[in-house]
Amino acid sequence: MKVLKSLFDRFLFRHQHVCPWWLCFTFDNIFRKLFHNPDDILASYIHSGSTVLDIGAGMGYFTIPIARLVGNTGKVIAADLQKEMLQVVAHRARKANLESRIVPHLCTPDRIGINEAMDFCLAFWMVHEVSDQHHFLSEVLSILKINGLLLLVEPKMHVTRHSFAETLNIAKSVGLSIINQPEILFSYSALLKRKE
Repeated sequence: MKVLKSLFDRFLFRHQHVCPWWLCFTFDNIFRKLFHNPDDILASYIHSGSTVLDIGAGMGYFTIPIARLVGNTGKVIAADLQKEMLQVVAHRARKANLESRIVPHLCTPDRIGINEAMDFCLAFWMVHEVSDQHHFLSEVLSILKINGLLLLVEPKMHVTRHSFAETLNIAKSVGLSIINQPEILFSYSALLKRKE
């Protein structure tokens, strides 16, 4: 049974940190909108003038729609560990004529490295790649405004229900409150709020 579980974990890339940039084309494509429409998922949380952090932005699947939602007076910071990802984000921002609203930001493995206060943070299918979730969620908390929101979404194919529950316990321990668990296909999700 252990051998079967090990093979299953390897096939689903469990326990492997940081999805390589070249693999993102397999799930960051036009067909994804059929089950992960960014506007449907995010429009009720992001408003014109908002400052938003897209953590683990990848190639900008959510970044570009967020830039439209924040409007001319808002801003989205696309944070990622891989410069190749951010190069694609910058290219897509120019192509969509949204480069004035999008700031690409290269993280380090240990820190997001943002000091600006955020209205909303998105961590979509990436927290399982973080080696120290307590440190990561503490840093997210430190940059959220009072009543700021974090939408944390994890993929069911990589993350077990138990692992997601552990992540939520860590989030609560650092000072985030769970206010909702929206339905997002193929995912575990939680909307968290910074306590006052």
